[in-house]
Amino acid sequence: MIELTEVKKSFEDIKVLNNVSLTVKKGSIYGLLGSNGAGKTTLLKTIAGIYRQNSGSIHIDNEEVFENVALKQSIIFLPDIPYFFAQSTIKQLAQFYKNMYPTWNEERFQQLKQAFPIDLKKKVHRMSKGMQRQVAFWLALSTMPDILILDEPLDGLDAVMRQKIKNLLVQDVAEREMTILISSHNLREVEDLCDHVGILHQGQLLIEKDLDDLKSDIHKIQVAFKGDVPLAFHEDLEILYEEKRGSVLLCIVRGKENKLASRIQSYKPLVFDILPLTLEEIFIYEMGDVGYAIENIIV
Repeated sequence: MIELTEVKKSFEDIKVLNNVSLTVKKGSIYGLLGSNGAGKTTLLKTIAGIYRQNSGSIHIDNEEVFENVALKQSIIFLPDIPYFFAQSTIKQLAQFYKNMYPTWNEERFQQLKQAFPIDLKKKVHRMSKGMQRQVAFWLALSTMPDILILDEPLDGLDAVMRQKIKNLLVQDVAEREMTILISSHNLREVEDLCDHVGILHQGQLLIEKDLDDLKSDIHKIQVAFKGDVPLAFHEDLEILYEEKRGSVLLCIVRGKENKLASRIQSYKPLVFDILPLTLEEIFIYEMGDVGYAIENIIV
């Protein structure tokens, strides 16, 4: 289990992380979302022990991470831009990983050839961005990590390869209880993979919830009345965003579905529907609630 308590991180006079506390349970897939410059990459690198926090604590299975060589042998961090030694082939890199990680599984490496059909003698620096990303996953999954930390992991991959990798990740979580912490701007993919979500903004964690719970707390509704919208309607509901389309009012509303439905029905609307809301939409409206908003975004 990953546990962060009031973590702060600054670079000279620039505060990047401010009192971040979060928990990632073993065998879960945690999605870290946030605006540009929110501090997501810094947070991931701090959890991986690449950076040292200025204050607060970071523990993985009750052990501190920074400069903990034994613990880091069970952690793989894949950055948004993979780095490889110049002139190295896949075969040479595999040997390097084998020497570095005692958990290296040669049988798994050979099995993954089917998922990543790339010549072992090919030099990685000559490959496309997408193929380099495949090599990074191939090597990472062959080390059989307990914790996999991913920063924009599927960027540059085609649709088929994205699905292959997602299947491999879910398989390792199900079979080995591998823990995954993933940051991505592609919220539809995060929604497909994750069971828990945290939203970071300006170095602070705004929300940390189970994905199903997050979806149960915010809803998109469309409603229409015979005459004007009742005056008490807006006072009775916590509306994050609203837009009028003809006689129909579209709203993003916070609250539990049953209570919302009961309140809205009390106004005897001619039309009332609760519509499905994606993680992308939830992110947009939660961010809008802290002043990071755009207009006319209900779809």
